Amino acid sequence: MLDRPLYEKAWQTLSQFKSMIFLAGPRQAGKTTFAEALLANRDGVYLNSDIPEDRTRLLKNPAFYHDVIRTREEPPFVVLDEIHKMPRWKNYLKGAYDRDKDRFSFLVLGSGRLDQFRRGGDSLAGRYLMFHLWPFTLAELAETRRSPNDFLADPMVLVPDFPSENAQRIWSRLRQYSGFPEPYIHQSSEFRSIWSMTYHRQIIRDDIREQFAILKAAEITQLLDLLPLRVGSPVAMDHLAGDLHVAPDTVKKWVGLFDAFYLIFTIKPWTRKVSRALTKMPKLYFFDYARVEDPAARLENMVALELYRATQSWTDLGHGTFTLHYLRNREKQEVDFLIARDQKPFLLIECKSSDTQVSPALKKFQQMLRVPAVQLVENIDGFKRYEEAGLPLLIAPAWRWLAQLP
Repeated sequence: MLDRPLYEKAWQTLSQFKSMIFLAGPRQAGKTTFAEALLANRDGVYLNSDIPEDRTRLLKNPAFYHDVIRTREEPPFVVLDEIHKMPRWKNYLKGAYDRDKDRFSFLVLGSGRLDQFRRGGDSLAGRYLMFHLWPFTLAELAETRRSPNDFLADPMVLVPDFPSENAQRIWSRLRQYSGFPEPYIHQSSEFRSIWSMTYHRQIIRDDIREQFAILKAAEITQLLDLLPLRVGSPVAMDHLAGDLHVAPDTVKKWVGLFDAFYLIFTIKPWTRKVSRALTKMPKLYFFDYARVEDPAARLENMVALELYRATQSWTDLGHGTFTLHYLRNREKQEVDFLIARDQKPFLLIECKSSDTQVSPALKKFQQMLRVPAVQLVENIDGFKRYEEAGLPLLIAPAWRWLAQLP
């Protein structure tokens, strides 16, 4: 398993401020391996509520971690994996934190969106900080990232003397196998196909059906199989409902569950200061984007995940509140991505397979929103800079610009 210094730095930063940290992200993205690596250098204990013996241990002795033998001055490290599947888990963590926050450090792992529990009335409010661990991305593996402060001050810079051969090789490998550690490391198309099929069906069977008592496994699996064809386009729930012969609200609920368990992620349209903007339909993308067969859609999905990882990380680490959107008007003019910072437009990004001419829609929306713009191209050697009415625009190889994302 490769080291994950990007996430080690995030944990080190956040653990200075709170003794309870939540780490969320997709199944098999490496959360448990990451936690085990942290435990290797500290006194501590690991407990997984999916393991019957661990679950029994916790039920018999909720303060089981008090038995940890101390050999170091720093507080022992308690890793609680998938504990959110147990009844009254929030009350348990609340009690553990209030009693032992000065004597122990807690890392809580979850394959569901633990950040949803920040909502009002949450008994854990103010007791934890959140960060996320995602599948491998180019910016993580190439190790050519700019610092967050430098990038956010000027996202249009391309660092000179860039190690292009390594970054291009990683980008090609990600395109073929996805960023999930097992298929990425195995580098086998056959293994990737078997892994992907097993992975998605296991989440539907073991997580979604068990926790939400959903009986229509065949229909929900069929819906998941339809979604790769919708990647890169606004998704109409009523159209999907017609294909499956179920109610639109049912499809919306199921898509929400796919999002909650990190099978997909969705982005919403940006409508502020955009005339005749579309206001409802989201776009969706897969974490396991290698199942998206169309080359252009897979490229857009790869770019989407790189941007999603970056914006989530910047938010987790306190650089601001960053969100990812797309732009589309009623004339069907579209820009693939808009990064918003503290609810204001920050950067436009368009991705193309080979077109090196500036997208007319990109120019139009840039003039509306008055922000920098980047056009990422899959098959291009050099880069070009433009400036119109004081607004910078960069055309660059996708792999080169994305490899610099903090």
